Amino acid sequence: MTDIHASRPAPSGLGSGVQGHGLHLRLWDPESATDVEAWLRGHTDPDFTRWNTPLRTITDRVSARASMDAKAADVAAGRAMTFCVTDAEEGTVLGQVSVNAIDHLMSCAIVGYWVLPEARGRHVAVRSLLLASRWAFTEVGLHRLDLGHALGHEASCRVAERCGFRYEGTARGAMWEANRRDAFRDVHRHGRLTTDPEPEAP
Repeated sequence: MTDIHASRPAPSGLGSGVQGHGLHLRLWDPESATDVEAWLRGHTDPDFTRWNTPLRTITDRVSARASMDAKAADVAAGRAMTFCVTDAEEGTVLGQVSVNAIDHLMSCAIVGYWVLPEARGRHVAVRSLLLASRWAFTEVGLHRLDLGHALGHEASCRVAERCGFRYEGTARGAMWEANRRDAFRDVHRHGRLTTDPEPEAP
């Protein structure tokens, strides 16, 4: 099994990040033009917006950076960890995987992910979610991770299942409709416990 190196989340950052499965998970850099551009493209990609409606509207580099700054504040406060997923050898940005709404009292969090169009078809979402899940279980010490995706998003459902997140039911009206904040759609709920076996990476 691939070795993974990680450090416990702290306001000062993540050190060298998390590595394994041919990927490097690191913090996003709001000061990096490359990171801002990748964040913007990821959040405005038609396939992303079909299935997700971010809390903050992202339309240009200014709003992208504002969104990145907000996420960085959550990371600094220990509320979340938003990883920039890059190729381990070349450092090319491939997408994002995040551990959100970290609740240390209940020992749980919510995970999410997206992949840039040019990086799809390479199991980036599966490999990065496996890495982030192991980080959350071993470094943060969480007991449970929750994952939800819009009903009908079969690609995300396959990622969840390949990463050991069992389907646990459908939540009615638990997510905004695409590009709406006044209408809702159903969500497939998946969950994984620290006691569940970790699947092998593709």
